[in-house]
Amino acid sequence: MKAMLALADGTIFAGESFGAEGEAVGEVVFNTAMTGYQEILTDPSYRGQLVAMTYPEIGNVGVNPEDVESARIFLQGFIVKEYWEQPSNWRARQTLREYLVAGGIPAIQGIDTRALVRRLREFGAQEAVLSTVDLDPKRLVEKAKASPGLIGRDLVREVTCSGPYDWVEGTWSLDGGYRRLSHKPDATNQKPFVVAYDYGIKRNILRNLVDSGFGVRVVPAATPAGDVLAMKPDGIFLSNGPGDPDVGPYAGIVRDLIGARPIFGICLGHQMLGLALGGRTYKLKFGHHGGNQPVMDLTTKKVEITSQNHGFAVDVDSLKGVAQLTHVNLNDQTVEGLAAPDARLFSVQYHPEASPGPHDANYLFQRFLTLMEAS
Repeated sequence: MKAMLALADGTIFAGESFGAEGEAVGEVVFNTAMTGYQEILTDPSYRGQLVAMTYPEIGNVGVNPEDVESARIFLQGFIVKEYWEQPSNWRARQTLREYLVAGGIPAIQGIDTRALVRRLREFGAQEAVLSTVDLDPKRLVEKAKASPGLIGRDLVREVTCSGPYDWVEGTWSLDGGYRRLSHKPDATNQKPFVVAYDYGIKRNILRNLVDSGFGVRVVPAATPAGDVLAMKPDGIFLSNGPGDPDVGPYAGIVRDLIGARPIFGICLGHQMLGLALGGRTYKLKFGHHGGNQPVMDLTTKKVEITSQNHGFAVDVDSLKGVAQLTHVNLNDQTVEGLAAPDARLFSVQYHPEASPGPHDANYLFQRFLTLMEAS
């Protein structure tokens, strides 16, 4: 089946479909990770986006029921150079094509992804349409131009959980699978007890919190601060998530929590903290998406190779005198970490839980534990 990708600037890529029949509209971005496409597909932070993989061959390890970051696929569409139908992996349970079709996600292969990435790097991420049902280039370009984009859209409400729940699963091992706690955590039976705001939280973040010794309860993104403090947590975690951080009630809720408990934020949670402290955020030209972003920890001067997925950033100048810059991206000098010791909080823009990606920054979960112990 034929498929077509049309960008809002009029650029057209014609290829073949290897996903569900249909049409998807969203912001097209590129991911530079060489592995981990299943984790990328199920990362809720990609809500509202079409993802192009820069690695040329995708699908050769198939899909399995364990390597997911959420209950379903959240991105709008998938773009690759070459799809590999037959997986070569003893853990595979189905092909990538079967997984995409079951999830209703259109996908295209056989296009020049290098040309696509060069265009996005030069002119910035932009709205696009991926279709298998309408192959008229002019109509598709007009649909892309009419897409609302990410700025000003509250995508968090589309991915957050519907109610609170306890998380008891730890990280995976080859011989035992995922480790599980024998009891549900709360403020009385497990210390330290953490409440995690779900802006689109990845499962491996929750697993790493459990492995660090935390009891974890997850709550919806719009849960009032008073309700969370009534649970008597020892710390509060702010998760990753999609879209524009400066919409919805979320930063205002975080503002009400600052100073009440130690706080750790990742990705969108980092941006929420920046806004809650009185700062500003802005949209990056083409964002950071991949598993090879170099970041310097200014407190240790060590460089970490990190996994990232975000299209917005915190304006460091807007937080002068309020928060300390702790991490910086060595590619473009953007903010990768903040701290306000007097308020007992810190945050990073990247993903210390990796999945997929390197584990250089895993120490940050222990830093959160140290902060709570000191409090």
